Amino acid sequence: MKNEAAAEPLTAIHAQVIAAREGRDPRVIARLFSGWAVFGERQFVRGYSVLLPDPVVPNLNALGAQERMAFLSDMSRLGDALLKVAGAVRINYAIFGNQEAALHAHVIPRYVDEPEEMRGAQPWAYNWSAAPSFDRVSCQQLAEGLLRELTRMGVTKPMRYTPGANAEG
Repeated sequence: MKNEAAAEPLTAIHAQVIAAREGRDPRVIARLFSGWAVFGERQFVRGYSVLLPDPVVPNLNALGAQERMAFLSDMSRLGDALLKVAGAVRINYAIFGNQEAALHAHVIPRYVDEPEEMRGAQPWAYNWSAAPSFDRVSCQQLAEGLLRELTRMGVTKPMRYTPGANAEG
């Protein structure tokens, strides 16, 4: 947690990690060794996910060698789970950090049934504002399948709360 206090100002990634720890984030899929696998706020493709490090660090290079390997391994294992459970044909991975100085990795499943003009396009070409917002009910079956697969792979840690159990509202 020392890293988080030093990384002023707190970012949306910090807030999301805190919400995941406290059981307030319904987008949580699983607690992995390096952080939290969560569904993206907008589901422009089904299963779009983000890996958030815990503790939050500014970028990949701020991690030690072991932590960096764990984060990248967790990122690719989340991709493996999406390939198997969601029926994706490939996975796109992205780590930018240009908007906020807080490491996070986008894990984007790609499908054969995407609109033809989007199949070969980069994911940022989608109209994200028109994409459906995350809804736990519609993603519940996928979340359960991903958690089972990630647990089978041996890359999960126990969670104190059911995702979203402590959400306000």
